[in-house]
Amino acid sequence: MKRTPIQIEKNPPRLADVDLDARIETEEEYAKRLARGQKRMLVTQQAYYHQKRRAILVFEGWDGAGKGSAIQRLTTGLDPRGYKVWPISAPTKEEQGRHYLYRFWQRLPEPGTIAVFDRSWYGRVLVERVEGFATKEQWSRAYDEINEFERLLIDDGARIIKIFIHVSKDEQARRFEKRLNDPLKRWKITLEDMRNRQRWTEYEDVYGDMLERTSTKAAPWHLISGEHKWHTRLAVIDTVTKALADGVSLDPPELDPEVAKAVIDGLKL
Repeated sequence: MKRTPIQIEKNPPRLADVDLDARIETEEEYAKRLARGQKRMLVTQQAYYHQKRRAILVFEGWDGAGKGSAIQRLTTGLDPRGYKVWPISAPTKEEQGRHYLYRFWQRLPEPGTIAVFDRSWYGRVLVERVEGFATKEQWSRAYDEINEFERLLIDDGARIIKIFIHVSKDEQARRFEKRLNDPLKRWKITLEDMRNRQRWTEYEDVYGDMLERTSTKAAPWHLISGEHKWHTRLAVIDTVTKALADGVSLDPPELDPEVAKAVIDGLKL
């Protein structure tokens, strides 16, 4: 089998091009589109299960951009046996000292399932670069390593969809303040969030480098506005279902005549 070429997009997406004004006007429209989108996602999950396909969904974005709530709406109604959400934080003591991709190999999906990464191997060229956890030599070569890693997965039959959720600094501030005043959500805000916010310009730069150097034709980045949550959730579902369905039959499998006969005969007892 011929290897998938690593072709960097000539015009990769840019944060500056994201329409932060995009929104859904009414709750009624949001509810209807959400229900339709979740039904499409269920049909897609079933198709991947029956055809033994694998999917990898990668979510990156600003702190407070709405990755978690988007993932929650995306997976609502799915068969819980067919997907796994991996929230990625700092590596464990066991993982430290090993190659940074090691822990992600352990979390790749089985045939017929979907793996959702809430943050991912891109931490190498993002937080590890900004915070100095990786040397310049390490994070510089990581772009090529990541592109090779994703090509390997694609050539092995996995479908990779990469989502980046962008939000303005002002909107992030509003959400952090709201979390601080909500007893059920205070745990979501951390000292690390505030350190990252103070280095906003640095993160803009590293996000830009990531998009420019790892948005490939086989695994492009999809930028979505996180400014208005209804829009974000619907855009994520639409983007994911469209990408997963590309070239894949979503028709349900034919009914096994032997099974049908056994059921009919059994119901007569």
